[in-house]
Amino acid sequence: MIRLLIGLAIVIPLGLDLYLPIPEDNALTAAKVRLGRDLFRNAILSRDRTLACASCHDPRRAFTDGRSLAVGVDGKVGTRNAPTLINRVYGRSQFWDGRAHSLEQQVLEPIENPRELGAGVDTAVRRLVSSPLYRLRFRVAFGRDVNAQDLARALASYVRTILGGDSPFDRYANGIANALSDEARSGLEIFRGKAGCSTCHSGPTMSDERFHNTSVAWQGGEWKDLGRFLVTGAAQDRGAFKTPTLREVDRTAPYMHDGSLSTLDAVIDYYDRGGNPAPSRDADLKPLGLTADEKRQLIAFLRSLTGMVREGGF
Repeated sequence: MIRLLIGLAIVIPLGLDLYLPIPEDNALTAAKVRLGRDLFRNAILSRDRTLACASCHDPRRAFTDGRSLAVGVDGKVGTRNAPTLINRVYGRSQFWDGRAHSLEQQVLEPIENPRELGAGVDTAVRRLVSSPLYRLRFRVAFGRDVNAQDLARALASYVRTILGGDSPFDRYANGIANALSDEARSGLEIFRGKAGCSTCHSGPTMSDERFHNTSVAWQGGEWKDLGRFLVTGAAQDRGAFKTPTLREVDRTAPYMHDGSLSTLDAVIDYYDRGGNPAPSRDADLKPLGLTADEKRQLIAFLRSLTGMVREGGF
């Protein structure tokens, strides 16, 4: 499906919602998206000009970095895994803990964070102002001089075009019976049934966009990361993290908020044993009793969620 916007054609891959939730104060245009795409890949936004947004969200890795924990300027190691940016246009909130309510809010945080790009938004804006080319491009895109709000709008506009779908599973769900192997079809039944994965990994993005305590952060008798609790202060949110998408999951290892599980086999083994015995973990988390064959089938299905990723429009 191709959606025509202001000077821009966005291809929405098979399997995704055709409605793109775009904020009224930041309509998608070709000029904004192209500016945001360039800024996303440009080290001008990092303190020492060595890193870009794409350093942790590499398009070649389905917009992840292959590390357990993100690494920022001066080699500083972050506290969480860099999640994929695929299909974030549909997200209700951003980051593992949901602390950002919009992409415009989310995209500026790495620029400020001393463990990520670390330049600071004010410094980034000054650098862009000092560039005649960027001054011109911001004026073309927004009709005014460079400012922090429009920097956020440009980056967010680009991220909204990062879409993943048209996988073998999507083709199977749309009536092409031979799009999935027999093993993957069996895995789909397990995904929806015995394993209960679809309880949280549901809908076009394969995520319920909610927060769950799967007890990964409970280690050595304590919480290593309080997760959503740091945002809400609610006791039930201790150790809860947003359900990640499963689209392109075969390309986005390692897994979990801390990157502690390196393979899909490790993830399935973790859930098969019922996770860690943490306080207030989700009631749905319990031993599954999967056989070796069922685990292989489930992985075959998860691999069928690898499809086509598009970004930037055309």
